[in-house]
Amino acid sequence: MTDSPRPRARGADKRRRLTAAAARVLHEQGVERTTLADIAHAADVPVGNVYYYFKTKDDLVQAALSEHSAHLAELTGRLDELPDPRERLKALVETWIGQRDVAARFGCPTGTLAVELDKRADGTLDLEAGKVIGQLVDWAESQFRELGLPGPHDLAITFVAAYQGMSLMANALREPGIMTREGARLIDWLDSLAATGDRVPAPADPTGS
Repeated sequence: MTDSPRPRARGADKRRRLTAAAARVLHEQGVERTTLADIAHAADVPVGNVYYYFKTKDDLVQAALSEHSAHLAELTGRLDELPDPRERLKALVETWIGQRDVAARFGCPTGTLAVELDKRADGTLDLEAGKVIGQLVDWAESQFRELGLPGPHDLAITFVAAYQGMSLMANALREPGIMTREGARLIDWLDSLAATGDRVPAPADPTGS
């Protein structure tokens, strides 16, 4: 006799809720301050059930990183439906600007997690967080390559670094407007790349240094 589909579906739903809750709570509270009970509460799952799906907090951190990766893949997949790569990049910046209040409160979900995990003495989860950021770099690089611009990888690094910088500054100063202003500068930079061809100016430094 096999298990009925209904218990399996309920189990999958609990795991999905725990994964989504882990991504959200770890972003808001950080790894060290977050307990399994916090995530269970956010997911509306009995805390005792958490251990059935995730044995340790690190397992939940890994699940949260997978959630970030899946969300990024879904977002860039929708952007890829736009016909022009420059418009895809600009639409991504507009998405970041639209999340300015969250960025000012908690910073970039993956960036802040990567920095915190890097401070730990054990494990390789910081490398896993880096892979998610690398996923964004790879996507951006493909857009710059499609535009026919020189140095698409370097341009992608500049693009993602600008986002991380403005997220950091917005969070540090608790000022959502930084995301709006620096996002507008980033869009202007993207337009300048399309207009100048081989000349590739750098975007304004959001740190002001």
